[in-house]
Amino acid sequence: MKKILMVDDDPDIIEYLTTLFEDNGFITFAAHNVKEAMETAKREIPDLITLDLEMPEEWGPRFYRKLSQEKNLKNIPVIVISGLSGSGQAIGKAIACLQKPFDRDELLKIVKETLR
Repeated sequence: MKKILMVDDDPDIIEYLTTLFEDNGFITFAAHNVKEAMETAKREIPDLITLDLEMPEEWGPRFYRKLSQEKNLKNIPVIVISGLSGSGQAIGKAIACLQKPFDRDELLKIVKETLR
């Protein structure tokens, strides 16, 4: 089974994504900040990461830069899910950038296409 790491400081978004992904057969891990996200990514080596850009302490792009420097993690596809408009440029290598509130079917389609 494919593993998805969700990085978002909003517990409602985490809960929503967890339900969405687990109902569709994925294993999920949640991180509420960059430090937690990095620890979880190193431990679990997820197949895909959903990433919020605006979080307390550190921003999503900084997490992405750290991720990119890790040999085992740098090729993990990342989907940005953010409340910021025009956030698509924040992480150039993201496979998709969805704005909150996002379309669950669109997100699921991207995830399934990426992980098949």
